[in-house]
Amino acid sequence: MPEEVVAHTGEPDVEDEYEGIMRRPDVMVIAWTDMEVPGSFDPRTLIAAIEVVSRSNPENDWVGKMGDYPLMGVPVYAVFDPRTGTGAVLTDIHATPEGPRYAVRKDFVHGEDVTIGEWTIATSGLPRYQDGGADGTGS
Repeated sequence: MPEEVVAHTGEPDVEDEYEGIMRRPDVMVIAWTDMEVPGSFDPRTLIAAIEVVSRSNPENDWVGKMGDYPLMGVPVYAVFDPRTGTGAVLTDIHATPEGPRYAVRKDFVHGEDVTIGEWTIATSGLPRYQDGGADGTGS
């Protein structure tokens, strides 16, 4: 990544006060200068939000955040699912009658290279959950 950009984890949250939505992505790609603000980050300053699907609450990443992030103006949402070895990168926010949604979805499987914004990430080294995969086999 360029020196002016960071893949940030942890606090603070990303908040859209107008929409009343607060989220904390697992990884936020953001410029250093956009981090130099008091309180929560403005979601429209994120380059990308990246989530790793939780074993206990996968709907949070696949449904809830899939609706919240475009509403908040996050331009790229990448979701990795260690349960199934799959994921998706969502881009190109567009208006729908139900509100803003991502127009482009590129699915991938574990082992493929994935493009998120300007960067390509190899997924072959990403860990998978080992106990009780989505099909119950532990894969």
